[in-house]
Amino acid sequence: MDDRNGWDQDTTRSTGTTHSPPQSFVEQANVSDPGIYEAFEENRPACWERAADLLSWDDEYETVLEDEDPPFYRWFPDGRLNAAYNCLDRHLEAGRKNHAAIRWEGKQGERRTYTYRDLYVEVNEFAAALRELGVEEDDVVTVYLPMIPELPIAMLACARIGAPHSVVFAGLSADALATRMEAADSEYLVTCDGYYRRGDAFNQKSKADNARIGLEQNVQTVVVDRLGDDLPHVLGEDEWDYHELRDEFASETVEPVSREAEDMLFLMYTSGTTGEPKGVVHATGGYLAHVAWTSHAVLDVKPADTYWCAADIGWITGHSYIVYGPLTLGTTTVMYEGTPDYPDRDRLWEIVDRNAVDIFYTAPTAIRAFMKWGSEYPDQHDLSSLRLLGTVGEPISPRPWNWYRDTVGGGDCPVVDTWWQTETGAVAISTLPGIDDMKPGSAGPALPGIDVQIVDQAGDEVAPGEAGYLTITRPWPGMARTLYDTDEQFVAEYWRRFSDPDTGEWRYFSGDTARIDEDGYITVLGRVDDVITVSGHRLGTMEIESAIADVDGIAEAAVVGRSNETGDTEVYAYVSTERNRDANAAVRRAIFENIESAIGSIARPEAVVFTPELPKTRSGKIMRRLLEDVANGEELGDTSALRNPEIVGEIQAEIEADGGGRRS
Repeated sequence: MDDRNGWDQDTTRSTGTTHSPPQSFVEQANVSDPGIYEAFEENRPACWERAADLLSWDDEYETVLEDEDPPFYRWFPDGRLNAAYNCLDRHLEAGRKNHAAIRWEGKQGERRTYTYRDLYVEVNEFAAALRELGVEEDDVVTVYLPMIPELPIAMLACARIGAPHSVVFAGLSADALATRMEAADSEYLVTCDGYYRRGDAFNQKSKADNARIGLEQNVQTVVVDRLGDDLPHVLGEDEWDYHELRDEFASETVEPVSREAEDMLFLMYTSGTTGEPKGVVHATGGYLAHVAWTSHAVLDVKPADTYWCAADIGWITGHSYIVYGPLTLGTTTVMYEGTPDYPDRDRLWEIVDRNAVDIFYTAPTAIRAFMKWGSEYPDQHDLSSLRLLGTVGEPISPRPWNWYRDTVGGGDCPVVDTWWQTETGAVAISTLPGIDDMKPGSAGPALPGIDVQIVDQAGDEVAPGEAGYLTITRPWPGMARTLYDTDEQFVAEYWRRFSDPDTGEWRYFSGDTARIDEDGYITVLGRVDDVITVSGHRLGTMEIESAIADVDGIAEAAVVGRSNETGDTEVYAYVSTERNRDANAAVRRAIFENIESAIGSIARPEAVVFTPELPKTRSGKIMRRLLEDVANGEELGDTSALRNPEIVGEIQAEIEADGGGRRS
């Protein structure tokens, strides 16, 4: 294709064989009428009432969408509700108090089950405790906890009293915590003494203490004792023990605060283009309606299910699809504190087997790791309870998609490949599993009620098969309302590029590149800034990585740019093979051939470096910045966020031993 859109690559590569959902799944699916797409299109914005109807409202809304001040859209603005009531109280009132709400699996093999009654009691007690500490409506409470039950309890306690929560991923540093608390002007912190990392006690409170030192505001801190005698700790001034504080309010109940639908439910910080984290604001009514609807329609969640989203609540996926979506629908949601390979590589499948999990939702990064480890691990367990599989977090190429469906799903489990972002709040692109065919490698069409267009630099729609910018042309309920304390940046970063305020045309710019086929199925190619410019040609790293991953025996790959002696940029590929597959010259040649066939010779890597694994953060993301430093022989940046920092040295040694993996 030509480069008028900023790409120079063949984007017509097939996404793989099309699969239809089995009739047995269609017959039981929550949504199975193909007419839903037309119904949403012909009746917008009132079509979103079916999402709002999944909630209980204190005051019913009269207006679905208020759009007089775009892009600051307001959903169900005259309605009132409480998120904690929707996740807890109404299920008790419906006679389901003894139904399991959360099944928690600890890193050391601990297990806890919370019924909806148990969760209701503990949330109320902690809500009362927070009020005693001085938390009032609209105060931002920062939560800095690992994957332990006290994390969703704290979130729901905040929601109950009308205090927005700001969850900070437990693996982030003290500086990152301080930056987020300062930006939110948060004076309340819920943290813990520590947590286990591969069996070792890790001190979380020391990071929280260091963060507090750098803050101007006085901070009231609640500390959960997670480790007991394994990591003794001392409470200082303005610090309280979580369990002792809760015990003071044993059996107390707190009336849920009725919130306007547009009141902030939570604040979530995500990476920003300026280097400073952005505080994404999500409102109560629209967000809750959207996550409930997509949990119901895309993930096919039913109250009787045991559902497991294997993400971390510290990120938006955990907010939407571990806590608010499933609990709003009254299902059983599984929480797991550990990693997929500890104490052994069958840990996840053992949990699926023992809990008879119906729906499993995880990231392509994890799936590629499962492939690499081998099918013998899932084969050790009975996974026949699984009814639906899902992927989230990044695009998934056909090979791992098919492995996931065949090995984990038994060959006939529908797979929903979902695209969405922190800013969209909930799934925006995916197949509806009870209606749509699946195309491995393609996320699917935009969901009913969401209008996605792939456009060129001028904002004009591109032809099918061409790459372009992924935009959303009309508002949707789960959308971010603004960035905390910076409406101007919100407009500039997400809306200004492809909008024309003079004509009233407002278009959300996702920052992702994608292509769309003749059937309206969208394949996401990666971030706009995930490109390498080689001899003036802009190459998408995701496209190259997908071509490498499609080679038989490859588990995963990461591609970066390397500056050579003349100052030009070369493609540098780091590749991890599947278990029991040798990394040799034949595999390297196959990689080169597949890239040339799928994209073109311009994308052929200057080097392919084989490595046992790729450097990843504790949330499972590949740290490409470090790989770029290694490729360019530069001083390494901060490695504290890595869960496997030792691999960087191994990669450097491999490059030296292999002559840099240069082209043959």
